[in-house]
Amino acid sequence: MLEDFSPALLDLVHGSPELTDAVGGVVIHDPGDEVAFPPRAIVLGVGVYGTEEVARLLRELGEHGAAALVVRGPVERDEVLAAASAASGVALISLTQGASWSQLTELLRTLLTEGDIGDPGVESLGGVPSGDLFALANAVATLLDAPITIEDRRQRILAFSGRQDEADQSRVATILARRVPDGYLRILESRGVFSELYRSDRPVHIAPATIEEGETALPRVAVAVRAGDEFLGSVWAAVEEPLTPDREQAFQDAAKLVALHLLRHRAGADAQNRLRADLVSTVLEGGLGAADALDRLGLVEEPTVVLAMGLRGQRGDHAHLAAERQRLTSALGIHLNAVRPRSALALLGDVAYAIVPVPADPEAGQERAAQIAANFVERAGKRSQVVIGIGSVATEPSALSRSRTRADRALRVLMSDQRSRRVAAIGDVYIDALLLDLRDMAAVQGDELLSPVARLVEYDAKHRSHLIETLRAWLDAFGDVIAASASVFVHPNTFRYRIRRAAEVAQVDLQDPSVRFALMLQLRVMRPPST
Repeated sequence: MLEDFSPALLDLVHGSPELTDAVGGVVIHDPGDEVAFPPRAIVLGVGVYGTEEVARLLRELGEHGAAALVVRGPVERDEVLAAASAASGVALISLTQGASWSQLTELLRTLLTEGDIGDPGVESLGGVPSGDLFALANAVATLLDAPITIEDRRQRILAFSGRQDEADQSRVATILARRVPDGYLRILESRGVFSELYRSDRPVHIAPATIEEGETALPRVAVAVRAGDEFLGSVWAAVEEPLTPDREQAFQDAAKLVALHLLRHRAGADAQNRLRADLVSTVLEGGLGAADALDRLGLVEEPTVVLAMGLRGQRGDHAHLAAERQRLTSALGIHLNAVRPRSALALLGDVAYAIVPVPADPEAGQERAAQIAANFVERAGKRSQVVIGIGSVATEPSALSRSRTRADRALRVLMSDQRSRRVAAIGDVYIDALLLDLRDMAAVQGDELLSPVARLVEYDAKHRSHLIETLRAWLDAFGDVIAASASVFVHPNTFRYRIRRAAEVAQVDLQDPSVRFALMLQLRVMRPPST
């Protein structure tokens, strides 16, 4: 991590990184929340300042077995922090001013490949570990003797080499933002650089580009990365002098190797997602393989809850909805990585399922799951119409299928609910879920509307009357004629006549509470056509 990101982003202040054999994940420090620490975590101390506060957090993280603490620089190299780092075994690293915490988080998780499942073995392409774009960038930088960036089709930074401090201000801004700044993009587009890059197989030489007066810049050499006719991205070198013919040829050859790595990286990500989806599906279905699948996900010894996420009231073409579900699933994954790094997530059909570690106490576990879901829904915004059903706390693998069923039932209620409620556990919506279950049972058995409701439906259809609407309003208002008539915009006297007529046609005694209950239940379960 330090080799790839120093000194452009990170700088080691105190500690011995070589003592850490493997890093388990990235965690954002939140003093107001309970954080789950994976083994040997990198902890991002957002908003942590001052020697005393940093030293206290170092000692606290030492108890959790963290590997390093990253705080915003500059950081004083004093004896107090050195002693706290040494005593806790936690390295102290500073993040350069102007760098984004969110971008650092994404870079670290990309580098650490957090969430890898199983051990696929070590593969290499061109002597570089397969898919390790940062190692590849450093290898190309060595060939050209110049700092390198690897960019995707939208000029976003996928990886970069060391020695970025030898480049110019535009390269520093690019690294910090993890994409080429808009001002420089406009200059390059006006020069036709990208058009030439898309057309040419040879390296493209670009004159220095500056925005502000007095700014210095180095020339660039860029080469397209292609797989057949598909443009995958580009590799950029900041050079102080023109490349020799040998180095230009090496740069062109390196682009072919970058293409292989990008394809392998993309294929590996797709395979990884499919494997994770298979494991999550196996866990949620229960059965003999559930415990083994949960073990491969790293959750076999933890109490967990299933979250089921869907989209309510979405209309549009299938491709658009699929893309929106995938986008929200990715967003939920980022959210869970921040608050519960060991969660497992997969999009199965139209529903995204997350298996989330929670406290063992059922009440505390439900509360924690509801808080995580509510926070995500709030961040997603009202326009997304995302809804999340929460299952029960599962203390053993066999209980997860039941948690999934309860999450599905809660989600179904939310999907059919026109109210503002967007997060619910099955206990919150149990009656609504039961009514939906009864409706399903009636549909499976092929039940028709039976008397007395059938007589009202038939009468309304023949006489264009509103007896079903009147009866429903009266039942919903507990017999309060004034409130019921106002809800359907009818004069109270007219409403009284209609309710008497409804009782005559249906041949029922509305004074009988058992009759009223039966009518109310049938109206809700059967959904007569007139409604």
